[in-house]
Amino acid sequence: MAVGSMDMASTSQYGGKITTFVVLSCITAGMGGVIFGYDIGVSGGVTSMDSFLKKFFPEVYRRMLEDKDISNYCKFDSQLLTAFTSSLYIAGLISSIFASRFTEAFGRRRSMLFGGAAFVAGAALGGAAVNLFMGIFARVLLGVGLGFANQSVPLYLSEMAPSKYRGAFSNGFQLLVGIGALIANFINYGAEKIRDGWGWRISIALAAVPASLLTLGALFLPETPNSLIQQGKDPQKVSALLTKIRGIENVDQELEDIIKASDASKAVKHPFKKILERRYRPQLVMAFLIPFFQQVTGINVIAFYNPILLRTIGMAESASLLSSVMTGVIGTVSTFISMILVDRFGRRILFLVGGVQMFISQVIVGTIVATQLQDQGSVSKDYAYLMIVFICVYVAGFGWSWGPLGWLVPSEIFPLEIRSAGQSINVAVNFLFTSVVAQTFLAMLCHMKSGLFFFFAGWLVVMTVFVYLFLPETKNVPIEKIDLVWKDHWFWKRIVANK
Repeated sequence: MAVGSMDMASTSQYGGKITTFVVLSCITAGMGGVIFGYDIGVSGGVTSMDSFLKKFFPEVYRRMLEDKDISNYCKFDSQLLTAFTSSLYIAGLISSIFASRFTEAFGRRRSMLFGGAAFVAGAALGGAAVNLFMGIFARVLLGVGLGFANQSVPLYLSEMAPSKYRGAFSNGFQLLVGIGALIANFINYGAEKIRDGWGWRISIALAAVPASLLTLGALFLPETPNSLIQQGKDPQKVSALLTKIRGIENVDQELEDIIKASDASKAVKHPFKKILERRYRPQLVMAFLIPFFQQVTGINVIAFYNPILLRTIGMAESASLLSSVMTGVIGTVSTFISMILVDRFGRRILFLVGGVQMFISQVIVGTIVATQLQDQGSVSKDYAYLMIVFICVYVAGFGWSWGPLGWLVPSEIFPLEIRSAGQSINVAVNFLFTSVVAQTFLAMLCHMKSGLFFFFAGWLVVMTVFVYLFLPETKNVPIEKIDLVWKDHWFWKRIVANK
């Protein structure tokens, strides 16, 4: 049997259409992706703006403009500057642990409501910040919002979507992340041109717009049938909702499987202890490694610090922000392509193609930096353009592989009894290594210089080989029967055989 394949005849498809009801529900929930992407995009742009650096990080601003002796690689090296970025993800890491219990007990919809409200508060405070303490506290509130939203939104999308189109719907989360980042890049580019140096306030405060849409939308969203059954609601009422969601009359088989999964879930008193059992070893491994690998692709170097990185090689403030708009467009388009392809060709092939593409791009960018950028001076215009081209190639590879699939696969592989716990681990690991990369990147760039790009390229080799050997295909497998993929996998079947 081929690595990662399974006998698709052993599973059955539920019926169901792509109804207007479910599309509108998922778009509203997907605002959680927009706020995530907006924050990623706005952070990198704002922290490269002269007016922002002058107000909150004057030492970095002075080094950037006046210190001619300091290495190009070290101009932005400031633990305080990186703490501003990473504080959000540390808060998200901690809040995601509480979000798991909250989402399981009170439902996906209420978790989205709470997360949206916290994000609105953080955006308002950040836009009004007059000192660094207020700025970092605002980032903490944003992190709480993302902790709850990233816990609940991927689950909501996976449970609401028909199994045949689950990949496309779940990848919609990453598409909206990309759209959020793209919007932020456009706003940063325009805000930088505002006189008197207060444009960064607009960039930060406008995050409240998509967060408000999520908060208000969550008041009217339906809860997922899986969550309603898990909360003990009347199966007849859930059946009526499921009929409306799927657009067909016969939903008996899907409802029966949801009830069975819920009964198994209720028998589990300690899901975090349960997930440690041998039978759930494949899911536990994926819950840790997929979000870890997603971060060591190096994407957040581009997402958080692309403007800073391009200023390091000598580009002007406005030009570096414009290049971020370009990469945002590329990322959004490639994620949309992934939505079209993921349920046709599967998850594994996109992982593998994207991994190879990102590896080649990282090596070329690293080579340009190694050969052309000295400790002083800048890269020539031709090499700068070439570097931007391969950054775009890299972003495209991420956009149709590890970007959306890093959220899709973990959201669909857990049985209901450990789903909230598994998603909590996934989100927590994601936030942990996002914060680690955000906090250490500028110091690593200062000390490793061009070697940093080869460091991430090495991880891309590891993760691509891992996917080829150990990740089974989950395309078109109903979410309540997803455990079958492990029983038919060449490696994992030996571990789960005694389930």
